[in-house]
Amino acid sequence: MGRTDGISRRQLGGAGLLLATSLAMPALQAQPRPKLERTRIVMAVGGKASLGYLPLTISEQLGYFKAEGLDLEIHDLGTGVRASQAVVSGAADVCSGTFARTIELQFKNQSVQSFVIQARTPQIALGVSTRNMPHYKNVADLRGRKIGVASLGSSSYFTAAWVLARFDLKPSDVSFVEVGSATSALVALRSGHIDAISHTDPVMTMLEQKGDVKIIAETRTLKGTVDVFGGPMPSTCLYSSSDFIQKNPNTCQALANAIVHGLKWLQTAGPGDIIKTVPESYLLGDRALYLASFNQVRESISLDGLMPENGPRTALRTLANFIPDIKPDKIDLGKTFTQAFARRAKERFKA
Repeated sequence: MGRTDGISRRQLGGAGLLLATSLAMPALQAQPRPKLERTRIVMAVGGKASLGYLPLTISEQLGYFKAEGLDLEIHDLGTGVRASQAVVSGAADVCSGTFARTIELQFKNQSVQSFVIQARTPQIALGVSTRNMPHYKNVADLRGRKIGVASLGSSSYFTAAWVLARFDLKPSDVSFVEVGSATSALVALRSGHIDAISHTDPVMTMLEQKGDVKIIAETRTLKGTVDVFGGPMPSTCLYSSSDFIQKNPNTCQALANAIVHGLKWLQTAGPGDIIKTVPESYLLGDRALYLASFNQVRESISLDGLMPENGPRTALRTLANFIPDIKPDKIDLGKTFTQAFARRAKERFKA
């Protein structure tokens, strides 16, 4: 299998992880499991510390992938664009990324398919700098300003561009600046390098609570997402090439099982459970703020891994507005996702 230069191997295992697995899933471990076509899986993700990928992190930390017989190696490539490129190039088997990317890749003649949803909304907020724009009144004031996004072509970019469009502003009316994830994004805003920022949590809640930004639009809640996009907008999911899914159905089912198990756990998890499970480095030095961020996006987290009804149509409509060459009637949405794996996982875990 190909590899991406500069990517370090993430090792899973350890006595603590095995103990957590045995305590969490004694009954499930005793059940016979279909033979996996492959047990070692390389997964690419962009900005794993983002709360959009919390279900992946929970399932990883609690040993749910290992309990399904998988040896999962996760490469955090910083942005969703790089993560999707890793799957297309063959450097990774599966991507944990945004659903909209499956549509964009189909447009580019790459057949990929989502098979389990992690987040029902993009979990992105757009905020203006209280330092650079203390007299901000409305979105029109962003004309000529610098807006930070995780990367060009990312969900943070499309969300900001969509908000601008509602006020008759084109992407070319502002300057989009790539700020990466977490720490670099915080530095870009607080240093005054950018005038506004479109990003995920916990970054946006941290900036908001410290008074660094004023939130002017958000997709962290179901209502906020409908207000911005006019409908449901599914976000993070697991997707892979259609060929990989067809050749490895049991392996993909195991991946979906692990994610849905994590989603089930999150339905009843309390603050203490989250803090104990999430890696310390993801908390950005402030546990209280991380928990506040989690509460902001909690309803956004998928309950069962299934694709929201009409979600793919909203995603297609949004992309078609910013990528003129994408013609909705030329995209086969039925090929961008499957519910089969998530349905079986939902039934198994009663999610």
